[in-house]
Amino acid sequence: MNKQARRRFIAALGCLPLASPSVRAASARTLRLDHLHTGEKLEIEYFSGGNYVGDALASVNHFLRDFRTGDVGRIDAELLDLLVSLAAATGSRRRFEVISGYRSVVTNEALRQHSGGVASGSLHTRGQAIDIRLADVSLGTLRDAARSLRAGGVGFYPASNFIHVDTGRVRFW
Repeated sequence: MNKQARRRFIAALGCLPLASPSVRAASARTLRLDHLHTGEKLEIEYFSGGNYVGDALASVNHFLRDFRTGDVGRIDAELLDLLVSLAAATGSRRRFEVISGYRSVVTNEALRQHSGGVASGSLHTRGQAIDIRLADVSLGTLRDAARSLRAGGVGFYPASNFIHVDTGRVRFW
């Protein structure tokens, strides 16, 4: 099933396929984020009354902007839903600590030239990936919870103390 067909299917069901029953039953979805590079914090209800909230999504887009250039991308709403499911799966009561959200193509290429492990077609450049950690959940537990959701890619970077999650195809590294 392609992504567009999957979204229509999800909309028909009125729930998230990857969400736990407690998340599916919730009428509202709230994210709590702490951006480690900008020092900004965000707590926002981005889904309410069965719909995504446009102004809230715009706030999330700005919050997860490329902190190096200031470029704002469109963050995939399924990525936000993945974070809500991940918080529920781990039982975390803390904010997600964000290392990297959206990345411009220019930033991504510069990172590729100066460090390893940066993909040329990174889903960060499409707003479909985020690098995170949770202060009250071990990195291994967070990785395992993300893998169990089978909602996209999960990268484990213990030396840098974060995991990568995305809404691309299911894969692990």
